[in-house]
Amino acid sequence: MFYTIDILGTIAFAISGVLVAFNKKMDLFGVLIIAFVTAVGGGTLRDLLIGNTPVGWMNDMTYTYVIITSAVFAIIFRSKINYLRTSLFLFDTIGIGLYTVVGIEKGIQADLHPIICIALGTMTASFGGVIRDILCNEIPVIFRKEIYATACIAGGIIYFLLNQFPIQENIVFLIAGSVVIAIRLLAVKFEIMLPNIYKD
Repeated sequence: MFYTIDILGTIAFAISGVLVAFNKKMDLFGVLIIAFVTAVGGGTLRDLLIGNTPVGWMNDMTYTYVIITSAVFAIIFRSKINYLRTSLFLFDTIGIGLYTVVGIEKGIQADLHPIICIALGTMTASFGGVIRDILCNEIPVIFRKEIYATACIAGGIIYFLLNQFPIQENIVFLIAGSVVIAIRLLAVKFEIMLPNIYKD
């Protein structure tokens, strides 16, 4: 199940990258690059920072095949892809919940401080989108008012709080990931945003 959700998250991130590249009217190479960095950018940066090389996707070609297939699918069905936006948002949200906890656990395995572990989790979940937006000349969404990285940080805090109690690790994993997902869904549904420090 873990591997399946990981692959579904990769698919969602890859297609979301393709959609952004379409909006920027990039050529085929540009579309593939944006799809790739969106899908694996966060995990790659995390692995490099903690010295886990070769990075994860280089050891499993499934990720490369999935990204390419997803990009081709999005290109072929680009006229109908807008109907999938809600589903893609849900997969993306599940993905950030999963990848947040994965990044935290990677940090724990590297004997890092909890704050650094939470930073790694947030990076794993969101920095693929940061790289995508920078390459597309956009201000990354996590640096704007939208609740995205904040949800990852909250899930990370819950993860370490729950670890103080005799709770099974898998349960902690699920609860922390669910917190990220719930905060993200609720923020979008009720249009909750971080305060704007700039006056109009």
